[in-house]
Amino acid sequence: MGIDLGAGSLKITIIGDSGQLYGSASSEIETSIRHPGWSEQDPHEWYQGLCSAVPRALSEAGLSAQDITAISFSAGAHTPVLLDEDGQVIRPAILWSDQRSNVEARELSDSAGDVIFGISLNAPNPTWTLPQLKWLQRHEPDSVSRVHRLFVAKDYLRYCITGLWHTDRIDAAGTMLADTKGNAWSSELCGLIGWDMSTLPPIVDPSTVVGGVSNRGAIETGLSEGTPVVAGSMDTAIEGYGAGAINPGQGVIKLATAGAVSVVNEFIQSHASVIDYPHVMSGQAFSITGTNSCASAHRWLKDQLLSAPAHTEHGDASWPSYAEMDRLASKTPAGSDGLIFHPYLQGERSPYWDPLLRADFIGVTMQHNRAHFVRALYEGIAFSLFDCILSLEEQGLILDDVRLIGGGAHSETWRQVVCDVIGKPLSVPQNGDASFGAALIAGVGVGVFSDEHDAVRRCVSLAGHCEPDVMRHALYQDLFSIYKDSQASLASINHRISEVISPTG
Repeated sequence: MGIDLGAGSLKITIIGDSGQLYGSASSEIETSIRHPGWSEQDPHEWYQGLCSAVPRALSEAGLSAQDITAISFSAGAHTPVLLDEDGQVIRPAILWSDQRSNVEARELSDSAGDVIFGISLNAPNPTWTLPQLKWLQRHEPDSVSRVHRLFVAKDYLRYCITGLWHTDRIDAAGTMLADTKGNAWSSELCGLIGWDMSTLPPIVDPSTVVGGVSNRGAIETGLSEGTPVVAGSMDTAIEGYGAGAINPGQGVIKLATAGAVSVVNEFIQSHASVIDYPHVMSGQAFSITGTNSCASAHRWLKDQLLSAPAHTEHGDASWPSYAEMDRLASKTPAGSDGLIFHPYLQGERSPYWDPLLRADFIGVTMQHNRAHFVRALYEGIAFSLFDCILSLEEQGLILDDVRLIGGGAHSETWRQVVCDVIGKPLSVPQNGDASFGAALIAGVGVGVFSDEHDAVRRCVSLAGHCEPDVMRHALYQDLFSIYKDSQASLASINHRISEVISPTG
């Protein structure tokens, strides 16, 4: 059983020892945006979602809890859950997409950027836990003073069913509190903000069995008491592994709540403009870039700009469906008749690392209709992902074998747009989400598979393939040049808007 906590839902996948899917279930998770740029979730809701999804996944699989050989977890990195001495959650969890710690990230960069980069192998920005904790120290000192234990998201869920406290070496690196190469907490990094190292958990390998389901965990979830629980890791590492990206040059493009591009490296090293992590495969690493708004932008367009009130001709506030949006995009010519979208609805990560960037549609004319806006959104996100790929290539990181995953990969139109924009063939794995990868890790941990390679060899298969169209790729190269030039021209205007309209509204 693999359990993944995503940005919008918790998903459970149950597989067999050849990768066959037995059953799955999911629970929606709400994100609170109390102020512009903030993103928080309630850890209690995560666990409620887990307790709800487990029985449904077992029922769909036609299995009993006793049939589950092992369980493992994944979730978004950088997301701290703070518990007090009584084991109670102190405050909502700050997500990786939260931008509130921009000032603190700049301060850390200015005062100790070289030290942080040298130890963590990454540069401070609001995505990381270190600046988030510094923000909490400044704005919520009472919360910080009560911290007895710090968890990362997937570790908190695992704690809920085991009562045990661990993290893995990849999620530890994601806090920016650890010596990434040494797989140990760094007194120097913790000392930059005076963080008490006794609040940090033991670090283990992702495939380590850390314990079993407790009596309480069994009662509350429907799992079987004593079922082995394997540590697991952060979602990007787990889903890339589950997609079969395990050798240098293999990479993943993800069309999910956020978009991401990652590529496997031979060893862990630092790169100036991308994020570097250890890989699930011991001794290897992967580098990742990302765009903040991907499927979230798709949903925003649907809900905020295209949905029709009940009294209109469509008579249904839920119109259009995602399938209808896909149909509209497929009937619109490549290039959207000159309509271009920058998807910076939540600021942007790679390659700009600028939380003040804003989204826009440019080139709008009277000839453009809703179909153009849908296709332009697909293309704009693909341009942003191509921007990410170029930032990897600038560091000498080349994707030779690209796997496409995430909810957006189910759209034939969006798949082809991405393929045509980047000009590389794409493969679509049969099972490409983090819950599948977490299930593989669970099997490795208890010896169902001899090692991580064996799990991929036996369980990972491809369901589809895309080839780029030469003519459309040439058109998209010309439009990407305009996309880049307009981004550069509008950046200072975005900053001026933020100066006029303050972050608190």
